[in-house]
Amino acid sequence: LCMQVMTLIQKLPVPVIAKVNGLATAAGCQLVASCDIAVASEKSKFATPGVNIGLFCSTPAVALGRSLPRKVALEMLFTGEPLSAHEALMHGLVSRVVPEDKLEEETMKISHKICESSKSVLALGKATFYRQITQDLDTAYKMTTQVMVDNLTLRDGQEGIEAFIQKRKPVWTH
Repeated sequence: LCMQVMTLIQKLPVPVIAKVNGLATAAGCQLVASCDIAVASEKSKFATPGVNIGLFCSTPAVALGRSLPRKVALEMLFTGEPLSAHEALMHGLVSRVVPEDKLEEETMKISHKICESSKSVLALGKATFYRQITQDLDTAYKMTTQVMVDNLTLRDGQEGIEAFIQKRKPVWTH
């Protein structure tokens, strides 16, 4: 079930945002690493302490290995020691660190900004992003060039261009 949830996050057509206010350990840390965006309060910490009780955090290692530099991920996995919120930000596990009293506000600000965009364009962009990161550079550029052309055929792609030319806010189909 855990694996299904983590892979579903990347397959969903909408961005998934983690809001962290405390300690995220093992599968919780894996969940944060699997989300598209993560906002954490300054008091948050991230750890994979399984090694300390004889259970290596092997499934969290998948998400951490794709979100963090190898040496940072392995140090977390081998020692069980937590990363602070600011260390997590520095290494890319979270996208933003805010004071605890601003966590809800900042997370909702990101969410509302995303909601202003076209759902079909977001879905296309998210799927494309995750597809290209597993490809070699040439293949990724060829694929994303075609996606850009395909994007122009979407109603919302056309609406966005028309709105830009007419200097008005676009009206998306959703």
